[in-house]
Amino acid sequence: MNFKILIVDDDKNFIETLKDSLKEKDINAEIKVSSSAKESFELLASYVPDIIILDVQLGDMHGMDFMKTVKSSKRLSAVPVIFISAKYTEPADRASALLAGAKAFFSKPVDIEELWKEISYYVKNKK
Repeated sequence: MNFKILIVDDDKNFIETLKDSLKEKDINAEIKVSSSAKESFELLASYVPDIIILDVQLGDMHGMDFMKTVKSSKRLSAVPVIFISAKYTEPADRASALLAGAKAFFSKPVDIEELWKEISYYVKNKK
């Protein structure tokens, strides 16, 4: 089984740290990264990840709008989205994201072990 993860974040250092941390886990994962909504949508035109890890504040689009676009696509609507954010960290931000369809919300700096627990749920339940 090859689990597909898409990380969308405009912080290249965070992407590399997260990518390296996930590679240390015992899964066979294909990890793709994108630093903008535009680049992500180009990738998603031909790629369906098993999970999307999404920064709330991208340079070219708000993460909530990005997720709404993903969820409105028949091909992508079932893909779980996990939000991460350095700026939007209030309980109301978390609640808004979850009500809009996100499966989880983590504040930066992200506790990698907690994020891994969330991701591993989807890895274990992939059909």
